Amino acid sequence: MPRATADERHLVSPDPATTTSLGVALAAAAAPGDVVCLWGDLGAGKTHLAKAFGAGLGVTETVTSPSFVLMAEYAGRLPLFHIDLYRLADASDALAGGLIDDRQAAGVTLVEWPDRLGPALPAERLDVVIDGAGDDERDITVRAVGAGPRRYLEAVR
Repeated sequence: MPRATADERHLVSPDPATTTSLGVALAAAAAPGDVVCLWGDLGAGKTHLAKAFGAGLGVTETVTSPSFVLMAEYAGRLPLFHIDLYRLADASDALAGGLIDDRQAAGVTLVEWPDRLGPALPAERLDVVIDGAGDDERDITVRAVGAGPRRYLEAVR
């Protein structure tokens, strides 16, 4: 059972199936223009959660880490824009490269390695912080930053 505060929920994911269930549940709360930031070390399960989120949106393509192409776009109930900033130094690279644009207002944007955005990080967003790696269980914090993303907290049970 997750611990709850006004703006965040904490849960333990003992296995990939639990993380998949979380991603699908979060996708059910998604609305156009949402930004979901996936925080965690290499191997934490950010891309696994992104795949599950895509499945929850009805994406039928295989969602993969866009580390080398930086952004992948998928069709689902809402367009899914999956951005991986691992290879970028800072927000100027992302902004100059056109990774963040007006098209994303019609869909939901998942950002891996959002720390690279620095001061360009959206003021209103959902942060999903995944602690753990390998075969270990994950401690996951789902945090609403701003009023709009609070609806995601109801999806976390």
